[in-house]
Amino acid sequence: MTKYLGLDLGSVTCGVSWSDTGFIAGTVKTIRFKPDDYDSALDQILDLCRERKPDQIVLGLPLLENGDAAERAQICMEFGKQLEKESGIPVYMQDERNTTQESENIMLSMDISRKHRKKKIDQLAAVAILQRYLDHLN
Repeated sequence: MTKYLGLDLGSVTCGVSWSDTGFIAGTVKTIRFKPDDYDSALDQILDLCRERKPDQIVLGLPLLENGDAAERAQICMEFGKQLEKESGIPVYMQDERNTTQESENIMLSMDISRKHRKKKIDQLAAVAILQRYLDHLN
């Protein structure tokens, strides 16, 4: 069974999701780091890879609405290349347009407080990214 690690990389947090079924993605945690300190983010993700041993990593690609890759997307693509090189695990980029908004809407519909939404939004966005990838595979 293939194991997947999903990532939603931001400028100070990285939401992490997981699937060991290949069908359903679930939340893991939110990694925090200093603004734009991607070396720290990378180290924490590499630790997680050693612990969980995923077969594939799925990294969200923040494209613009028109599909163009702006600065954030470039940062994510570079991060993905570095992660693949250092972990030895294939990294796949997944279009993440609207995943944060979808996650926010789900939590609003569940009447989750603003404070709790803020804590969980990155993890849920990572779940949405990984789930899109898994749905596309299946």
